Amino acid sequence: MNKALWIILGIVAVLGLWLWSGYNGLITGRESVTASWAQVETQYQRRVDLIPNLVSTVKGASAFEQDTFTAITEARSRWQTAPTRGDRIAAAGEMEGALARLLVSVENYPQLQATQAYRDLMTQLEGTENRIGVARKDFNDAVRSYNLHVKRFPSNILAGIFGFDAEVFFEAQEGSDVAPKVEFE
Repeated sequence: MNKALWIILGIVAVLGLWLWSGYNGLITGRESVTASWAQVETQYQRRVDLIPNLVSTVKGASAFEQDTFTAITEARSRWQTAPTRGDRIAAAGEMEGALARLLVSVENYPQLQATQAYRDLMTQLEGTENRIGVARKDFNDAVRSYNLHVKRFPSNILAGIFGFDAEVFFEAQEGSDVAPKVEFE
């Protein structure tokens, strides 16, 4: 009888340690995803803060189509007011497309490219775009690690019990591989 009690206590202890370790691993993974997403948002906010300066500089130096400025402003506003991570990702894609159209159209204005203010803003924007790329990669790495933990046996049992769901990767928007076309009439 004494031996059976020790075996039962041993099994309970092992299960308790597995529950404790598995749950804490899931929490750690989810928090890593959350922290990585915060870095993505930080870099997008930096971009959003740079856009009004870039638009003002471009507007002041040349006469651009109003549609491009409207698209940038609307995408920026959608990003700032997006309630969910998915909405922010979609708004970021729209903002990237609008910025790409602006930058392509600027190529037709060499006098604008020669101004120091424009060059400074472009350097800051380029650095921000690089930071966004790194933050996205880090986010996707954190999502991959977390999703593996959520989906692999036996931690998938704990994930199901405690309501841990797989996260969604940050993916490029459809059509982002095609350069924007800008035509001047």
